[in-house]
Amino acid sequence: MKMHFCIPVSQQRPDALGGRYVLYSVYLDGFLFCKVRYSQLHRWNEQLRRVFGNCLPPFPPKYYLAMTASMADERRDQLEQYLQNVTMDPNMLRSDVFVDFLKLVQLDTFSITTKKASLDIFLPDGRSIKVEILTSDTAERVLEVVSRKIGLCQELLGYFGLFLIRSYKEGKLSVIKKLVDFELPYVSLRSSEVENFQVGLRKWYLDPSLDSRLMDCRAAVDLIYMQAIQDIEKEWAKPTEVQRQKLEALQKEDNQTKAFLLSSCLKKMISEKMVKQAAENPEMQIEVPEQGKSKKHHSQQSQKDYSSFLPRKSKIKTAEVDCGLGTIKEEGL
Repeated sequence: MKMHFCIPVSQQRPDALGGRYVLYSVYLDGFLFCKVRYSQLHRWNEQLRRVFGNCLPPFPPKYYLAMTASMADERRDQLEQYLQNVTMDPNMLRSDVFVDFLKLVQLDTFSITTKKASLDIFLPDGRSIKVEILTSDTAERVLEVVSRKIGLCQELLGYFGLFLIRSYKEGKLSVIKKLVDFELPYVSLRSSEVENFQVGLRKWYLDPSLDSRLMDCRAAVDLIYMQAIQDIEKEWAKPTEVQRQKLEALQKEDNQTKAFLLSSCLKKMISEKMVKQAAENPEMQIEVPEQGKSKKHHSQQSQKDYSSFLPRKSKIKTAEVDCGLGTIKEEGL
């Protein structure tokens, strides 16, 4: 699943020397991710270039004279395109120079220092697990901590993810987004724009036929089963009466394969609308986690063909995707 960066707004701020600088508000998947200056991104680009060379996308040039309003808008568009393009290379995404910078700007934006903290991770059955982390721990690191606590096999981590979940009155929930590996869950929950949110553990792939790969791990089986039950109870999956009777019968079974059978039944309930939307929208394509492949990779240079800077046709588009996990909205940034 692809991530989406955008920079819908920027602000001019006074600096310590009496001049002014521009602070860019960077949004990731519809939520404020960080606020950064051009000079910070420029230094970061230079660090990335020393590691990855010419495979980087073009970075907006410096201006040595005062910028006009149109020049400022052009730079904002170019920075947005740079962030979107730089995340296309998986080796770059996993590099220390990439992750360390984004960790730092997230902490700085929300004035959070690195320290020990407790974080509640919610399971699909409503229970929560308290884990001890650092405020600077990424979603990838927190997932590893949670997996060890519940006995989830490390080689299966690619099939699960941490999600931002919003709770409403009367126990209603909406799964809003999957936290990408370099997001800081502790910081995400303390963003000023986030209310009544929690971090939940779920499988993130949509094809239940992949469940068979997880059957040898009891913790994975339990998670699959809990999520299948939650999808039915929250009416994220709507079975027919015949299907519901079969599902109820499976719930009464007391064996390890019931999770696989239950989830397999849900396979037939994935809406045709969802499949059609996935075919039409590349960002919704179903990805298959690679077995036995570590998330950590050494930096490798690979030449990519990046287009030159293009003007943004529209500032902010409202998008609403009705999927099996609930309704996801991106608007009013």
